[in-house]
Amino acid sequence: MRHPPASRARRALVALLAAVLAALVPLTVAGPAHAAIAPPSPSGAAAVAGAGYWHTDGRRILDAQNQPVRMAGVNWFGFETANHVAHGLWSRDYRSMIDQMRTLGYNTIRLPYSDDVFKGAQPNGISYASGMNADLQGLDSLHVMDRIVDYAGSVGLKIVLDRHRPDSSAQSALWYTSAVPETTWIADLKTLAARYQGNPAVVGIDLHNEPHDPACWGCGDTSVDWRLAAERGGNAVLSVNPSLLIFVEGVQTVNGQSDWWGGNLAGVAGAPVLLSVAHRLVYSAHDYATSVAQQPWFSDPSFPANMPAVWDRNWGYIFKQNIAPVWLGEFGTTLQSEVDRKWLAALVDYLRATGTHGADSFQWTFWSWNPNSGDTGGILKDDWSSVDTVKDGYLASIKAPGFTGGGGGGGTDTTAPSTPAGLAVTATTSSSVSLAWKASTDDTAVAGYDVYRGTGKVGQATGTTFTDTGLTAGTRYEYTVRARDAAGNTSPASASVSATTSGTGGGSTGCKAVYTVSSDWGDGFNADVTVTNTGSTATGSWQVSWVWPGGQTVSGMWNASYSQVGRTVTATNAAHNGTIAPGASTAFGFGAAPGGAGTPVLDCRAV
Repeated sequence: MRHPPASRARRALVALLAAVLAALVPLTVAGPAHAAIAPPSPSGAAAVAGAGYWHTDGRRILDAQNQPVRMAGVNWFGFETANHVAHGLWSRDYRSMIDQMRTLGYNTIRLPYSDDVFKGAQPNGISYASGMNADLQGLDSLHVMDRIVDYAGSVGLKIVLDRHRPDSSAQSALWYTSAVPETTWIADLKTLAARYQGNPAVVGIDLHNEPHDPACWGCGDTSVDWRLAAERGGNAVLSVNPSLLIFVEGVQTVNGQSDWWGGNLAGVAGAPVLLSVAHRLVYSAHDYATSVAQQPWFSDPSFPANMPAVWDRNWGYIFKQNIAPVWLGEFGTTLQSEVDRKWLAALVDYLRATGTHGADSFQWTFWSWNPNSGDTGGILKDDWSSVDTVKDGYLASIKAPGFTGGGGGGGTDTTAPSTPAGLAVTATTSSSVSLAWKASTDDTAVAGYDVYRGTGKVGQATGTTFTDTGLTAGTRYEYTVRARDAAGNTSPASASVSATTSGTGGGSTGCKAVYTVSSDWGDGFNADVTVTNTGSTATGSWQVSWVWPGGQTVSGMWNASYSQVGRTVTATNAAHNGTIAPGASTAFGFGAAPGGAGTPVLDCRAV
């Protein structure tokens, strides 16, 4: 998948689909396998699966205890862009983001990257305001990736690392370019395999994102044959870590018939990928709707009834004939058109409901978690916090219970603790806030509590008290607490409380902000904020915060990212406007509701 600005325009694909394909000999079977296996009856096993590294058995993926698993996750992109880090960290703490994925029922993260991260790339677009992402300061991109992987694993999510681009500039048709040759691709794959060896939070690597014309499948020309390159890349990974799954995407065109980039796996029928380690291969397809590009099947008079045959011919047959697991690594839509809504409903039905089929189903990761994918949008809305409940709701039937035990073990506990009550501020100083709350209850035992300042998690406690330190004098903060049990189940957030540190350290530092209402129609309004550097050196970043005098809520913001907790709004510069020369200005704007808001007092801080 591409990124904003939408570059799908390059994806003008043509064609009708490949003819119905013959069955294939599975890699580990000596004879033909023309008949699909009878699906096992659904059971509760998938609800507790996920321990350790994974392997394949026919069309299923099994965990280290041979329990079937269903990957049901999201794509969280950014490491492959010029930011060199997962997007949205300019607005939220990375742990808060992952916690929300888990709370919504997603159990896997596909994490795209480019080979730039192996060159000491420094991430940009991370906010450290109010203690957010504090443990990421000073880290290069790979070390930030380590933190994301480790935290995801600690709360039971799995990671698939996706080699999305050779460099951060653009997607490439082939797995190599003149600047990033195949030798670099393979060396970097081996580096990743070694880096996460022994950490089963990373279950596999997607070798290259969306190969497309002139890439071929099975043509025998080693310069363009993606099937042969996938064998070289996959075997290189397995030579370092034989426990990893190898995810191999399709191409665009097979035998003259075209599909989405990376979505055409028709060639597997005659030329399967052969790896040096058995039970490690997963085929991956991509599929999209009209918000990405028009395709001939969308205008078929029988649409959407024609879609299962389209999917069968290009990638579904691999699953149905028990050849290998199939992972729909990307699919998404803005849901703005009726065609797209019908497409997504039909696709969800095709992927097989978990309640009916359990883990004997297609694997999947939705594109995307991010709201800033230009042609699909995301699970999150533009505020990087609110959930698109309509889009998320389409996926409800194919979600699967989260993996428990931080990737290390099973367990059957899926009951979350009760919500912490009675959260209160017990003391403040110029640099700290002390909190206390009533103990939660759980069907087994409460293991601890996670404390959040705004949307960022700032600490953990085993008891019912916590002191947040390193704060700014004369500044208001808001807190919530969540309870957590040993299985990783997390309670809803407590009611929030606010506290203001003592002293006179509040007010603007290094910049000033001027607030102007540009339009007000009663039910809502738009406002602009001009930020001026009042210091003697250029700013590296800035942050503007205020407390609404009434009950206003920001609905969207441009040229800045934001969070709102209660009546407190914090706006942080976008990637392109954090640097302001002395005496110069930049601006951002937002919409909010209801109208008639009084002018708030703005606090501007620059670094």
